[in-house]
Amino acid sequence: MAKRKRLSPPRTDFLTDTQKETDPAETVSKAPEAKSAFPLGVAQSSPRPAPIAQVAGDAAVTAALAEMTDMITQARAEGRIVERLPLSAIDLGHLVRDRLKAQSEDLEALKSSLKARGQQVPVEVLDRGSKASPRYGLISGWRRMLALSEIGVDEVLAVVREPKSASDAYVAMVEENEIRSDISFYERARIVVKALEQGVYSDPKSALQSLFGNVSRAKRSKIKSFMTLVEALDDVLRFPTSISEKNGLVIAKALQADPYVADNIRASLGQTKPDNAEQEVAALLKACRSSEPKEPPQDKVPRQISLHFDAVAKRIELSGEGIDEAFLSALESWLKKQ
Repeated sequence: MAKRKRLSPPRTDFLTDTQKETDPAETVSKAPEAKSAFPLGVAQSSPRPAPIAQVAGDAAVTAALAEMTDMITQARAEGRIVERLPLSAIDLGHLVRDRLKAQSEDLEALKSSLKARGQQVPVEVLDRGSKASPRYGLISGWRRMLALSEIGVDEVLAVVREPKSASDAYVAMVEENEIRSDISFYERARIVVKALEQGVYSDPKSALQSLFGNVSRAKRSKIKSFMTLVEALDDVLRFPTSISEKNGLVIAKALQADPYVADNIRASLGQTKPDNAEQEVAALLKACRSSEPKEPPQDKVPRQISLHFDAVAKRIELSGEGIDEAFLSALESWLKKQ
């Protein structure tokens, strides 16, 4: 194939006698300008798909982030993540508390510990949803919440639980208090009564078995006896946690034996108006003793009386050493009442 030659335009002075010498550089400059295929002088790079390694890397990062998100969500749902929540975001009255009040000495010791070492054990809460106010409801850790509030701390370490039912939440609260700080029999009985009133359980037996399944049968029986006190006197007692196990069982027995004992106790408390736990317990026991049935009088020695009935004459004959004027008077009174 023949090689192309670039042609120059015709020169007007080529055939003239006065031909001038021309600078080769000038001749070259007069040649037609060749147009570049790239207007900017640089070849434009066409878009290429990302390398396979980069695509694989991006996919791996996305998968790792998704897995991490799922792990955190699951851990939070299972209560394995401790969160810092404002005290104001937690409703202390979400559940009926089994503890009526905190003992001052125990609370002061807890406050001192929190000041010295900080909060070591998180409280347990449940998430009631973004529309609820406060958003979280307290399950367990009432004493810690109270102590933190009194020492001026605004936040609490908490674990968010997801109890399957209301009974699970009550069990969690009761079990923690049974382990961490002993509560009175009255408080134990009261939480059973309140759980029944709210429909958490259908009957006392299932409530006792669920809430106090880890205690002995004898202890559950005593809690059941104290339930009688709660049902009859909860609204009038001022110091119920001070009722000892022994005194509580005595009062419960009296209430079960005579339904009018509760009225006597209410009247007694209204008259005495006890100012402290000792006076209240004394009034309770006194009202129970005054309601105890009197021992029946012992029968006297049987009278030596013989009885004879004459059906034909329609006559009754009484004879013997036991017949006297007193006996006759009593017999006449009895006959008049018949």
